[in-house]
Amino acid sequence: MTDFVDLDVRPILRSGGEPFAKIMEAVQGLAPGQGLRLLATFKPTPLLHVLGSQGFTHEAKEIGGGDWQVEFTPTAGAASAAPGARATTPASDTWPTPVREMDNRDLDPPEPMVRILAATESMAKGEVLAALLCREPIFLFPELAKRGHGWRGGFEPDGKTYRVLVRIGAGAGAAA
Repeated sequence: MTDFVDLDVRPILRSGGEPFAKIMEAVQGLAPGQGLRLLATFKPTPLLHVLGSQGFTHEAKEIGGGDWQVEFTPTAGAASAAPGARATTPASDTWPTPVREMDNRDLDPPEPMVRILAATESMAKGEVLAALLCREPIFLFPELAKRGHGWRGGFEPDGKTYRVLVRIGAGAGAAA
């Protein structure tokens, strides 16, 4: 029987806020074997994929009034370091200087992701793309992984700009 930590993000959503950071903080705080019981104002389909890629299964059910309860359960082989990981390659790896820089801070989703993915198509293996964004690109990371690219990212000291580096063809399992 899984022990669940409860997180109700409905007040955040109803006030127009974005609860992703709070959800990931809760996931990072889970003890081994613990799951997360999330209450939301809609079925969080993108989150199902994000946490699924980090070793969680889910069971979602509508609980009335359009609200949803989703129980995220860790799989037996889920790595404890996976939730909240911020890179696909070790920080000790030295990456070359970016050959291309993009500033996507003034664009609305999904345009930044579309432009970054398009840019990677014309780059050579081992080259690095740097992009500035106004939020963490959570939906970009699985797409980069599918294409075999490595990435690193984090918020700049201003706390508002997210900088992501994408190394072409250097994803997990790919030669760096």
